[in-house]
Amino acid sequence: MPGQIPLIGEKFPQMTVATDHGPITLPDDFAGKWFVLFSHPADFTPVCTTEFYAFAKRYEDFKKLNTELIGLSVDSTFSHIKWKEWIENELNMKIPFPIIADPQGKVAEKLGLLHAESATHTVRAVFIVDDKGTIRAILYYPLELGRLIDEILRMVLALQVGDKYGRAVPANWPNNELIGDKLIVPPASTYEEAMKRKEQYKCYDWWFCYDDNASEEEKKQAQEFLNRACSKQ
Repeated sequence: MPGQIPLIGEKFPQMTVATDHGPITLPDDFAGKWFVLFSHPADFTPVCTTEFYAFAKRYEDFKKLNTELIGLSVDSTFSHIKWKEWIENELNMKIPFPIIADPQGKVAEKLGLLHAESATHTVRAVFIVDDKGTIRAILYYPLELGRLIDEILRMVLALQVGDKYGRAVPANWPNNELIGDKLIVPPASTYEEAMKRKEQYKCYDWWFCYDDNASEEEKKQAQEFLNRACSKQ
């Protein structure tokens, strides 16, 4: 419903949800941590199974970024448990993170996950929420298209790096075509500040300046996510 879907920059809506790990209160139970909440259309479906396998395979990468995962669909807790069991037994992959059970669609409706594509199954949404409970990014994918998990990892890292250094992150970071692995200096707020920019930083012009804040480890980590996204796993 217009005006009810949470937006980037807002606090993630307070709610207590049922999961296969027991009740979880969002965002309070993840206080001090980032979390990625991602919805999927249904358990026991091929595309969703490939996604959960991929998320689980990269779970330790998310944890290294102080980030937890939580899935969501309109299926029951029983269905989630049985599906996880099947994935572990048949594909040799344990799913370590909880999945929200939302058979009545109340959580999906609150988060704006039921789109015109289907009134009964959630689209593939992704909410990236920071350690203060603020929504930092929202992605939507259609039912038939699986997500690129390494790009979600790169997004979490880039948001954390931007926060850490007070900088913006360019396209395709750390392989930007114009400034490579550098970060963008925020816009000048006064004429005097603007005129000093070229003396303080490398710039294309006073409104497009950049510097080399990110550590080599952070750049390497982002590059690894990009490389893995482009390589055959």
